[in-house]
Amino acid sequence: MSLTQAETSRTVKTEDWTLHYQEAGEGHPVVLLHGSGPGATGWSNFSGNIEALAQQFHVYAVDMPGWGESDAVTVDRLDHVETAIQLLDALGIEKAAFVGNSMGGATSMRLATEHPDRISHLVTMGPPTPGPKLFAAGDGPSEGLKVLIEAYQNPTPETMGKLISIMVHDKQFATPELLAARSDAAMARPDHLENYLAGLPKGAPIPRWVRLEDLPKVDVPTLLIHGRDDRVVPYEHSLMLLSLIPNSRLVLLNRCGHWAMIEHPDEFNRLVADFIANN
Repeated sequence: MSLTQAETSRTVKTEDWTLHYQEAGEGHPVVLLHGSGPGATGWSNFSGNIEALAQQFHVYAVDMPGWGESDAVTVDRLDHVETAIQLLDALGIEKAAFVGNSMGGATSMRLATEHPDRISHLVTMGPPTPGPKLFAAGDGPSEGLKVLIEAYQNPTPETMGKLISIMVHDKQFATPELLAARSDAAMARPDHLENYLAGLPKGAPIPRWVRLEDLPKVDVPTLLIHGRDDRVVPYEHSLMLLSLIPNSRLVLLNRCGHWAMIEHPDEFNRLVADFIANN
């Protein structure tokens, strides 16, 4: 029987936050971190992965502050790395594998450089990185990021549908169910939407980036997964990470956009489970 959102739903109070998360399974802890889009939650990003990974691992899919059912946050307090450490402490977890999509990948990379004793494996999917790029067009936001910001400004089902169509390569994955889940989650928390937009001029949603010069010091096993057709964060970001992180490998998926875990869930689940189990 498939796990449901309700039966895996949990809440924990950390030093600074009340955090909502989904929990399933037993074994080595695996923390799943969502991206920055409106309506992003641990469940909306990873509903197709939690049950499969929970067959081998103790899985936690977290709503970070500013998203989902967790506390609201303004940009001056937005530090998801510190939040992740508080989460581990509150749950009594010494060390976990971190699997992060987009913004969640950026958080996981910074955590690996600043708290290497708290992370066992680093897995990223389409993470943005600082610094110049060789192939990205222009200096401003990508096509996908422009639509993402538009969806924050006007989170109607129509705009959310446009956003999801940008996030995936194959439009069959832009299902009515996913559209409704994202739209409902976004509309339920207007404070999250307002804080995101107000924080953009001050660096939200990533006011503090990983330092590129610190990445060669990352020695935890690292798996980089990226869609070749990503219109939000081009795959050259992961090519740069591959060149900087010594113990890393890259899986580049054709016919795949920004959401590898949604477009290729079976392959994603196999890759991540095998990587964590055997490295």
